[in-house]
Formats: sequence, structure tokens, C-alpha cells
Amino acid sequence: MMTQEMIKDITLLRFVDFADLNLWDVKRYKAGKLKSDFEIVLLGKYINEETTKLKPQDYPNQEFKILGVNNKTGIFDAYTQPTNEIKQAYKKMEIGFIAYNPYRVNVGSIGMRTKEHKNNLISPAYVVFSCKPELNPDYLYKLFKTKKYNQIIRDNTTGSVRQNLTFDLLEKIKIPLPPLDKQEQILKDYYKKINLADKWEEKAKELDGYIDEYLFDELGINILDKSKRDNNLSFVNFKDIDRWGVNFLMNSKSASQLLLSKKYTNYPLTNFVIVNPSTSFSNLKINKLSFLPMECISDDYGEVIENYEGNIENSDGYTKFKEGDLLWSKITPCMENGKSAIVNNLINGYGYGSTEYHVLRKKSNNINLEFVYHILRTKYIRKQGTYHFTGSAGQQRVPSEFLEKMWIPVPNITIQNRIADKITRIKNLIKKLQQNAENYRVKAIEDFEKAVIKE
Repeated sequence: MMTQEMIKDITLLRFVDFADLNLWDVKRYKAGKLKSDFEIVLLGKYINEETTKLKPQDYPNQEFKILGVNNKTGIFDAYTQPTNEIKQAYKKMEIGFIAYNPYRVNVGSIGMRTKEHKNNLISPAYVVFSCKPELNPDYLYKLFKTKKYNQIIRDNTTGSVRQNLTFDLLEKIKIPLPPLDKQEQILKDYYKKINLADKWEEKAKELDGYIDEYLFDELGINILDKSKRDNNLSFVNFKDIDRWGVNFLMNSKSASQLLLSKKYTNYPLTNFVIVNPSTSFSNLKINKLSFLPMECISDDYGEVIENYEGNIENSDGYTKFKEGDLLWSKITPCMENGKSAIVNNLINGYGYGSTEYHVLRKKSNNINLEFVYHILRTKYIRKQGTYHFTGSAGQQRVPSEFLEKMWIPVPNITIQNRIADKITRIKNLIKKLQQNAENYRVKAIEDFEKAVIKE
């Protein structure tokens, strides 16, 4: 007689039909049977591998327009290259063709060419295939982006160090296949959510662009884009030369001249803040404090998104700061991306983090540090910061002198508070719109999955 424990053990066993057993590989069968209200078919019956290649020597003095694939955007227009610089043939990518990196498809490196893509060739290293009339390629592409098929793809790769999904293995994967009109209806429902997400993102971009315009208008600052100058000779006064470099001399302004106002008096930033103040933990009667490496600050929102616990004994060699300080990233590309934040709610009021932060600490009651933060995070200041870079390529940084020599317009504290509060409200709305957009993108693919796959 079977006991309850024996029955429980049997329910945990996973059985595979011998007809479906084509390779001795446990991971290939661990997910169990695929369930759907629609017919489940072998993918190989509905796809064709596409191997047509264009040889560069057959197209002398022309250009090949190359596509790439990544795990975020899928197919994208990568670059254009003269054929006389190309040694290998490239696979042709028609609209509706799907391509994937066989060694990275397990992390989502797959995409479909659409009419929006201008380029039409892809590396021969990619697997390229088309769909037969009964299978909408966009339906298949979206199916491959679901959690279920991300797992199925990973389970069907072979290899130890480098996991590989060949076209032969791809053909053996099973998919739910609704009638063509049902595939199109499922896609239509998916794109309703995506279109709404796109609208939210577009509104967020409009508001983000408005912030700098509002701030400079309120402060009476007229920003001239020197990058739009004509091609005539440009001259630089010797007295204005702080250092050599064409990009610096032709594009940058002196830090004291960046934010000249017609409405308010400009003052040195250092009248109101200390740049990179000395912070010692030696006399603190605590051990736990915050640890904020660079990834803890969001470049999208300019705020702390993670607050790790650290120890004083591990803080040597790091940048030290305390509650209320402004951290401003100085290294490329973090600085350009807006990775800066005022740090609050630090553990025991202190923290340490990346050596690539400049720290600004308020020293005057006549300044709102949030007001300063909004100025330093404008696209204009970040762009100007790139002209002041020092260091080699890939390790370029904005020196502290950029901040130490900067002058800013300083209205009275009431006006500063009003400006800072309004920009903060706008940023919070942008964040809400972006999060709504992201949530709807996730919901779109989740609802797509629920429409075709049963639990």
C-alpha cells in the first residue's frame, strides 16, 4: 500500500514521452510539457533558415549597411562600412527575418528586422531565419521574449562554457500556434499597451526637456550653443586659455562665465558650498554606515536607489561624505548621464563610496543645495563638463577646478526654494511616467504570454 510520502514523491517526478526524447540532457525536459489552448507544433515546420550572403568583392566602391542585435532593443542599425574595408560576406536580412546570436540568445540577444530598419545585412555569425505564411514572425519574436520561452531557449542550448543554439536545435522547439487571425489579435492587444507606454515616455521626455528651459528662464540665463557656430576661423584670447586642447578651446567657456544672469547677481559657487570637504570617521562612536558605490545612484532619476550597509574599517581609500551632501559623478560616462544625488537617510548619518564622486557640502544658509543640484544636473552643465575633461580616453574626469571656479546666479532663498520645489515636482512626475511606461511594457509581454501559454 502506498503511503502519503510515496504519493508525494511520485507527484514530484517529471515524465517525458519517449517520442519526445531526442537528446540525453536533463535540462531539456525539466520544464515539463507546454500547455496551451492552441495547437502545439514543432517550430521547424514553420521556419526556413536564410543563408543568402552578399560578398563585398561583388559590390566594389559601395557600402554595406550592417545590423546588430542586443538583448534590449533587438535588431538595430549598427553602422555602414565601405565594401573595400570588408573581408567577409554578410547575410541578407529582409523585413520580417529574425536573427539571433547563437551564443547569446540565452540572454535575449534576438531581434526581428522591421520596416523602420534602414540597414539590411548582418554578420554571418548570426542565425537568420524566416517564417512561413502560417506563422507571423512578430508573433514568434514576441513569444521568444516571454519568460517561458526565455527558459525554453536556455534549456535547449548545448555546450559547457559557451552555450549554443544552432538552427537544428531551434527547429526542435515546440510552440503554441494560434490561427493567423488570432496571432494578429494577440499582437494587436500587445501593441495597445506598448503604444500607451510610448506616449508616457514621450511625455516624460518633453517634461525632461522643459526643466533646463524653465530653470534658465527663471534665472535669466541665455545659453548659446557654440556647437552651431559657422566654419569660419575662431580666435581665443590668450588670457582666457586655462589649458590646451582644441575641443576645450573651441567649445568651452570659463567656468565663471557659464551661467551669466540678466536677473540676478552671480557669485562663486564656493561662497556657498565646500567642494570635496575633508570628512573623518576617526572620532565617530559608530561602526555601521552607508556604502554607496556608483551603481547606487540612478542616472535616470538622479537619486540614491540602493543604500548598502558598510563598516568604518572598510572605508579607507573611498570618498567619504555625510548626510545632506551632494555627490556629483566626475568620470565619463557617469557624469554625462547625470549620475548625481543629494544623499539622505544615510546609516548613522555618514557614508563612503566611489572615488569618482565630487562631494559638495552646504556651508551657507543663503543657499538651497537642491537648487545647486538642479543647476549642476542640467544637460548644459554636463555638456560643458565634457569640455573640461582631463585624463586619457575611457578614464576622463571633470577636475574639481570646474566646480571651484564656477559662478552661479543666486536669487534670494525664497526664490531658490520655489524653483527647486517646482523642478522636484516635475522630476517626480517624469519618474512616475517612466515607471508607468516600464510597468506597461512588462504587462504587455506578460499578457501576451498568458494569452498563448497555460500555467
